[in-house]
Amino acid sequence: MSESTPPRDPDTEARAEGRDDGGLSRIFRRQPKESLPRQGSLRWSFTWAFEGIVYVLRTQRNMRIHVAAGGLGLLLALILGVSRLEFLAVLGAVSIVLIAEMVNTAIEATIDALVTHFHPLVKVAKDVAAGAVLVATFNALAVAYLVFYNRLTDPSKELFNQLKGRPSQIVVGSMIITILLAIAIKAFTGRGTALRGGMPSGHSAAAFAGWAAVTIMTGNFNHGALISTLSFMMAALVAQSRVEAGIHSAWEVIVGAGLGAAVTISMFQVLG
Repeated sequence: MSESTPPRDPDTEARAEGRDDGGLSRIFRRQPKESLPRQGSLRWSFTWAFEGIVYVLRTQRNMRIHVAAGGLGLLLALILGVSRLEFLAVLGAVSIVLIAEMVNTAIEATIDALVTHFHPLVKVAKDVAAGAVLVATFNALAVAYLVFYNRLTDPSKELFNQLKGRPSQIVVGSMIITILLAIAIKAFTGRGTALRGGMPSGHSAAAFAGWAAVTIMTGNFNHGALISTLSFMMAALVAQSRVEAGIHSAWEVIVGAGLGAAVTISMFQVLG
C-alpha cells in the first residue's frame, strides 16, 4: 500500500533550496478566507441601524429631549430662512449631539454587559462618555445662539411672515416632523422598527404628507385636481403595498396616512 504524499509547503521548500526570502512569500501569498458570518442584505442593515435609534429613543430620556430640541432647531432654521452655511452648522451641531448620546448609550450597554462589579476605570469610561455628550450639547447651544439670536430679536422681522412665498420650506419641515413623530410613536408604543411594522406606518405617513403638500400647492393650478388625484393614487399604492406585504395592518396604515396629512395641512394653515 503506498503512503500518501505529505502536502507541499512553499516556505519549507524555499528554505531547503536556499531561496528563503525572509517570509515575503508567506506574507504576499493569498491566505485562505476565514469563515465569517454571512452578511445580511443592505435593507436589513438599515433596519438594524434604525432599531438602534428606536432603542435609544425608547429607553433614554435624554435622547428624547435631544431629538425634540434638535427637531425644533431645524424647523426654526427653515422658518427663519437661514443661509446654507448656517443651516449646515445647525444640522451638524444637532447630529453631533445625537451621535454622542448614542455612543454614550452603546458604551454604557457594553460595560454593563461585561462588568458585574465596580471598578474605578468603569466609572471613568462612563463619566468621559457622558462628558462628551455635555460638550456636544454646549456646542449646539453656542451654534443656536450665533445663528438665531439676531433673527429672533430683530423687531423688524415677523417670524411667521418669513415663510410666505417659500412653500418648499414648509414641505421640508412637514416631512421632518412627520418622520420624527412616526419614529417617536413607535418608540413610545414599543411596536415595530423605524422602517418596518408597528404603529403607525411611517411609509404611509410620508406618502400622504406628500399628497397633502401637492394638493395644497397645486390648488390654484388649472389641472390641480388631476395632479392631486394622481398624487393620492401613488400614496394609496404605497399604503396598499405595506398591507399586502404583511408589514402593517390596515389600521396602522390608516393612522399613518392621517398623521402625515394632518401634520402637513396644519403646517400650511399655521405657517402658509
